[in-house]
Amino acid sequence: MKKLFRKLAAAGIAAVMCISLCSCGDYTIDSGRTDEKYTPEESMKELEAYYNEIAPIEMTAPLDIYEDESEATVLADIDTFPIVVEGDGQIDIEVAAATEMSSKAPDDWMIKVAEKFNRSGQKIGGKSVSVSVRKITSGEVVTYMDEGGYRPDVFAPSNAAWGEMLKAKGFNVITLADRIAGNTAGILMERKTYEDFSSKYGDVTVDKVLEASIAGDLTFAYTNPYTSSTGLNVLTAMLKAFDPDDPLSDTASEKLLEYQKQSPPVAYTTSVLREQAAKGIIKAMVMEEQAYHNTPELKGYIYTPVGIRHDHPVYTFDYAGQDKQEAAKLFAEYCKGDDAQKLAAEKGFNLHDDYKGQDSGLDGAGYIAAQKVWKASKDGGRPIIAVFVSDVSGSMDGLPINSLKESLLASSKYIGSDHYIGLVSYNDEVYIDLPIEQFDATQRAYFSGAVKQLNASGGTATYSAVLVGLKMLEDKAKEVPDAKLMMFVLSDGDANSGVKLDRTKRIAGGLSVPIYTIGYNLSGGSAEDQLRELSSVNEAALINAGSDDIVNQLRNLFNVQL
Repeated sequence: MKKLFRKLAAAGIAAVMCISLCSCGDYTIDSGRTDEKYTPEESMKELEAYYNEIAPIEMTAPLDIYEDESEATVLADIDTFPIVVEGDGQIDIEVAAATEMSSKAPDDWMIKVAEKFNRSGQKIGGKSVSVSVRKITSGEVVTYMDEGGYRPDVFAPSNAAWGEMLKAKGFNVITLADRIAGNTAGILMERKTYEDFSSKYGDVTVDKVLEASIAGDLTFAYTNPYTSSTGLNVLTAMLKAFDPDDPLSDTASEKLLEYQKQSPPVAYTTSVLREQAAKGIIKAMVMEEQAYHNTPELKGYIYTPVGIRHDHPVYTFDYAGQDKQEAAKLFAEYCKGDDAQKLAAEKGFNLHDDYKGQDSGLDGAGYIAAQKVWKASKDGGRPIIAVFVSDVSGSMDGLPINSLKESLLASSKYIGSDHYIGLVSYNDEVYIDLPIEQFDATQRAYFSGAVKQLNASGGTATYSAVLVGLKMLEDKAKEVPDAKLMMFVLSDGDANSGVKLDRTKRIAGGLSVPIYTIGYNLSGGSAEDQLRELSSVNEAALINAGSDDIVNQLRNLFNVQL
């Protein structure tokens, strides 16, 4: 029987609760509320009603005897990071370039310089020389060189910390230039927040920002120190502020743990921070000066440089060979030339040359250790309860479902054993493939078995599955005090059955559970809009990933969140 959402027109008569089931599977439960904000109690009441109507099907997960994968096998192909300039010289060098200078305009300084270099007719020993540029974050270069066998001829990271880390990992790093495009990283504050902070704490420094955050006067957000140069910079500055004599001491680690108990979750990417700041949600955060300069929405914010400088040093390596090393020197000098530096200024670099930078007190091994300290303390000592909600509708058949399964299995090695993990899948129906339990060796084996038996067919009841996942999270939270709840939704398209997005958003908003959405091969349109809208409810993120790079996307997301 087809059900209708009915309005009562008489003035002063409140809407009544009605629960109905549409012949197409669209559940409609009217709470009587006219606004979009639910209290936790209202959300739970409505969630209970929906859960009973959805009636998820409980599956039995087989125990899978899985084999731990090495880091190298988890990494996606290096070509998932695109070549944005392709040289054709007899001697062609590949430059792994930081994304703030190898992306779309205005973040395309290295692209423009490399293209001009390639047209300039450079030669070595009578052989033509050219440059190819790969767009890749500095942290990913270190990961791929250390674990994936990647060997660029030249590395141009955001700051010198990454070069020091490669030295600590045993690479013979040859410095060609300490700086080719001057930049700084710093703390960005909304103007009113800045004024209030300054009146109480004085100048903006890392130690005072931490003091204000711990006192509850400021919410300060930063990015993943495994991939983000700014995140690594500010993390090490925080550790130095906690213990100036030894940033890696037990004292510094304990203070970071205390700080993380009340700090917001680390942002997956700087772009997430930009979006949240533009919406007025984040009032204080990390940012590179060049990115701040090129983001008009942030002109109402005040920027203060902190930590080490981000001057984009240039490195080559002994494995590159003599000809390529000479070509690398040519290119480094070309980048320092007047024309290239004039362009750098136009692109937002070379703005704060008076800032000398602060000593982090760390060498390469120290930066690596700092990342590990952060990984151990990022959750503030609180366990995480997470559920994966996986689309197994007909459109996921073939490469998408295989990619989803492979990426979940590979990336699960980054999930700590002290967390609690479950799995839901959905097409027209919703399936509880694995109830939430602690992710010890046994649960990991059941998770592997549950993922491997996923198959694609049928329609797409995304938001019904989200509500089932929320119910599972809330139920488990009663057993695990002080846990952090989160959800990961993996899908490739529009929901076409089940509960509607608007109702799901209201319930999720009342429960304050961050929902990270991972979209497979999205290309704009309503599917992407819906997933972004769902993630925006509690300030999580949409990750748009192709089937070839989803492993890397999940690896980095889990490093941040799990």
